[in-house]
Amino acid sequence: MYIKELTLKNYRNYESCHVEFSNKVNVILGENAQGKTNLMEAIYVLAIAKSHRTSKDKELIFWDKEYAKIDGRAEKRNSSVSLQLVISNKGKKAKVNSLEQKKLSSYIGTINIVMFAPEDLNLVKGSPQTRRRFIDMEIGQVMPVYMHHLSLYQKILHQRNHLLKQLQRRERFDKEILSVMTEQFVQQCAEISKRRFQFLKLLQKWAEPIHHGISRGLEKLEIKYKPSVDVSQEMDLSKMIEVYEEKFDKIKDKEIERGVTLAGPHRDDMAFFVNGRDVQVYGSQGQQRTTALSLKLAEIELIKQESGEYPILLLDDVLSELDDFRQSHLLNTIQGKVQTFVSTTSVDGIDHQTLKEADTFEVVNGQISKLK
Repeated sequence: MYIKELTLKNYRNYESCHVEFSNKVNVILGENAQGKTNLMEAIYVLAIAKSHRTSKDKELIFWDKEYAKIDGRAEKRNSSVSLQLVISNKGKKAKVNSLEQKKLSSYIGTINIVMFAPEDLNLVKGSPQTRRRFIDMEIGQVMPVYMHHLSLYQKILHQRNHLLKQLQRRERFDKEILSVMTEQFVQQCAEISKRRFQFLKLLQKWAEPIHHGISRGLEKLEIKYKPSVDVSQEMDLSKMIEVYEEKFDKIKDKEIERGVTLAGPHRDDMAFFVNGRDVQVYGSQGQQRTTALSLKLAEIELIKQESGEYPILLLDDVLSELDDFRQSHLLNTIQGKVQTFVSTTSVDGIDHQTLKEADTFEVVNGQISKLK
């Protein structure tokens, strides 16, 4: 699949913009703060309906405007598809082939995106929140129903925390409501945990041989999920629900005392091991970067396996962060099979056939023009 054209209106620093892209490699050149990353983000938001940079949708809207709109046309293996996303203070409206989608979960996954940005190099050593965001965004693309469960989970979590805070302050005394809410909550906990286990098993399958290749056969990568409750991959959904119920029954008084939900997928993490050692704790910067690169390349293959088509790849200012060997490995892997967007201030020093054959665009103050 590939994006053929993109139109932005009132998006970040783009008041109005229309551009047509190559189905192979597109290099987006520009100085800092001109709009390179905003363009990459717009493509990501068109696919995922969420930004990878902010959770505040109003930040995506051009100064003093009421809405932002992203239109795109993508070519898939057997069809052409138009997508539209309108972002306003009232929320988001999404259309596929001019038909409004009642749920964003039915919109996400229409086109698939893999984003690789400098902050992704912190995937291994960064916060658990960074890793949870990574896993949620990627599962949502290959299992769209996951976003429905995640949305329900976050809604119940917010309500549950509010109720726990009221019970803590003795503004309410009815614990029956908490029991009913917890019953709904554990259902979503189990659904999310089950799908996270399934996804990481698939990711491991692809990432292990890729990492082995990048490390020249010297390293073996292992990915482990670290749930905050004692559930495991082997459990079926009903067993997971049972374990979550027992856990929340055990910590109910402590949660009321603290006024917050103390367990669940929002407190889970994942860990990466190279030759049996935790990369976050013991890995060199090179090993951490190889692990992050392996995960991103594994995502590409995983999405191809699940959807039947390669996703679109966004390399946002990341090539300059990789050494020559990892840079070459990345470009060799994608060459000729994945539509790729590369944003950078300069291609000097990147000597690779893939970039020599690319279409090049320049961004200056929210205006984009094709150079070749």
